[in-house]
Amino acid sequence: PACPTYELWGEEMDSPRGRIYLMREGLEGEPLTDSMVGHFDACLGCMACVTACPSGVRYDTLITETRAQVERNHVRGRWDRLWRNAIFALFPYPRRLRFMRAPLALYQRLRLGSLLRRIGLWRKLPARLRTMEELVPPIESMPELGRRIPARGTRRAVVGMVTGCVQGVFFPDVNAATARVLAAEGCEVVIPPSQGCCGALSEHSGREPEAIAFARRLLDSFAQSEVDYIVINSAGCGSTLKDYPRLLRDDPQYAELAERFAARVRDIAELLTELGPVATRHPLPMSVAYHDACHLSHGQGVRSQPRELLRAIPELELREVPRGELCCGSAGVYNLLQPEPAAELGDRKADNVLKTEASMLVTSNPGCSMQIRSALERRDASLPMAHTVQVLDASIRGASLP
Repeated sequence: PACPTYELWGEEMDSPRGRIYLMREGLEGEPLTDSMVGHFDACLGCMACVTACPSGVRYDTLITETRAQVERNHVRGRWDRLWRNAIFALFPYPRRLRFMRAPLALYQRLRLGSLLRRIGLWRKLPARLRTMEELVPPIESMPELGRRIPARGTRRAVVGMVTGCVQGVFFPDVNAATARVLAAEGCEVVIPPSQGCCGALSEHSGREPEAIAFARRLLDSFAQSEVDYIVINSAGCGSTLKDYPRLLRDDPQYAELAERFAARVRDIAELLTELGPVATRHPLPMSVAYHDACHLSHGQGVRSQPRELLRAIPELELREVPRGELCCGSAGVYNLLQPEPAAELGDRKADNVLKTEASMLVTSNPGCSMQIRSALERRDASLPMAHTVQVLDASIRGASLP
């Protein structure tokens, strides 16, 4: 019952138990048919079943390694291959994403999306392209972060910051807020300029060699940074960073480095709670609904820390989203590969968010932000959205939120 696709369709083969049965069939020699692969592809990898399982079955590892087998041994249809190759030729590369900012900003400024809808061309686009167009967040100015941000007051820790791909390019304000909050809490922030993708999107989609290559490069970029912690503010990326020891377990050169690196990785809410507050919190008289990103709550077990940080802000009221454990349908690039079920899950999440009647939605993952925002827009509803660290930043600076 915790599985989103089982809730959607009520089919045994689209539940964790059913998929594990199919995995066993594959191990016993059953060929990877299109039907079997379809059930694996339909899984969001949200890991709600891992949290719910009383027997401690590591379904997350099973589905990740099964997807790697699918990518190695199954030949997909031509258009599916082309679409997947296009996604992975773009999203894991921050420099390529940055080139997209100007055309997308112009597209938004000229309101071309509204024009396409008015003249009826938008509905003639393939579902996957329509989903991609809906997900693009508003393109805002991009603040530049330096390589090193000094701590304010007594230095308590040196923290290396992973800036991410989609997070860094389309949500740069989240990274800027992260650096400011860390500095205010007595952390010196180190940002290696050579860092690239962490490999999360590739790893979640079974593209194991690609994920390993990205992981090695990121480890290399932090190798000379003498830091106490590695901080990440994107839930999906954080889950993969902590899983580097499994991903690189057979690599004689990087296995030990991956272990040391992963031991220092913290989600931003996790680290701030671990260090404890020193900066003054100013009142934020508002109500916020907190959305649990799957890769943070189920993948990393980080649930209480963001809530603890938000509740510590004077005059802020925290509200829980009904059925908060249910995935919003983003799941990395799932919404680009499986747009119909992703949209249905997004609509359910949007309805539950609106039931809170909060004045803002707070989450900790860029994919979730884009997915829920697009679902709200389909309902002609609007709700300001912010990352947990942006709310903290506003409270510490005594600033207002939009």
